[in-house]
Amino acid sequence: MLYGLLNLSFWGYVIALLIFTQLTIAGVTIYLHRCMAHKALSMHPVLTRFFRFWLWMSTGMRTVEWVSIHRKHHAKCETDEDPHSPVIKGIKKVFWQGAELYKDEAKNLETLERYGKGCPDDWVERNVYSRYTIGGIVIMAIIDLVLFGIPGITIWALQMIWIPFWAAGVVNGIGHYWGYRNFECTDASRNVFPIGFFIGGEELHNNHHTFPNSAKLSVKWWEFDMGYAYITLFKWLGLAKVHKLPPQFARNKNKANIDVETLRVLFNNKFQIMSRYSKDVIKPIFRQEKERADASSQKLFHKAKNLLIREKQLVDEKGEQRLSHLLEYCPSLNQVYQYREQLQQIWMRTSASQKELLEALQEWCKQAEATGIEALQTFAARLKTYVPKPASV
Repeated sequence: MLYGLLNLSFWGYVIALLIFTQLTIAGVTIYLHRCMAHKALSMHPVLTRFFRFWLWMSTGMRTVEWVSIHRKHHAKCETDEDPHSPVIKGIKKVFWQGAELYKDEAKNLETLERYGKGCPDDWVERNVYSRYTIGGIVIMAIIDLVLFGIPGITIWALQMIWIPFWAAGVVNGIGHYWGYRNFECTDASRNVFPIGFFIGGEELHNNHHTFPNSAKLSVKWWEFDMGYAYITLFKWLGLAKVHKLPPQFARNKNKANIDVETLRVLFNNKFQIMSRYSKDVIKPIFRQEKERADASSQKLFHKAKNLLIREKQLVDEKGEQRLSHLLEYCPSLNQVYQYREQLQQIWMRTSASQKELLEALQEWCKQAEATGIEALQTFAARLKTYVPKPASV
């Protein structure tokens, strides 16, 4: 039985490894992350119990530990209290020692008590999963040896490093360090790759931090979330119910005034609105100004390009200086940038009444249309046509 009961070919072992690791990834992204940590969906007890059992065997992780640490990460993101921020701890530390950071935080009883509410606390959790944390890992090793023989040792070893590397290292590390941003949320999260297959959709990390309570992590038509593909299958089988998706809005081309509906769209879809403002107003004006600039100023444009749309608290002192120099050099770019800031200030007025907010938005549009800047005028006119669109789940 050198090659186990299944006696597979080389590619058979590769496929088996992919199936086993995808089950683990699905357990993390669907059960631990979207279901338990964020309550974005609910699942049939058959599924939740299976995932708990599988994760016990393939990772040894307890639900309450993972959920608590992740919730704390969102609550304290990019601060000294964030359990695994590369902005604070450095990318090398989080990428290579992400699993150690997780283990250290799991020992913090205050974290578990404060952020672990709603996690399983039944007899199995207390007497099996919590008491024998390495018991499942041993069982998985035995299963791999019986099914795959000697190659099963390699399969088991790769299973054991899969989550520490991909989740703790790549998602928690690179996902806050390198990649693209669809939305300017207040932390440094980034989408590592638009095809969220290998890590079950967790690659779309900026999308998740922007809409943390969404069961679906992809937002652009060209992005793919494998985790949500699994969820869609579970929905079809009657094993899952989605509670929340990213907010949406639509257009009513016959609507030509700022009203309560417009205000609701602005508040519920602020990240999408600001993303559109960057695309339709900031970037066209930036390109125009760059084309007009002389050769000696091109370096200034190159270095300050992304700073125009970056969330302010993510811009360091050096970046602020570069941005200030660019805005001084380009009055029209400075003007649309200031209008961006003013629009953001409207939804930050948390103590203002609905009437005051509505008047502020109406005045913003009136002044934007009076600037004579075509891109800004077009955006203001388009903003008037926005109406809420319920997210279909």
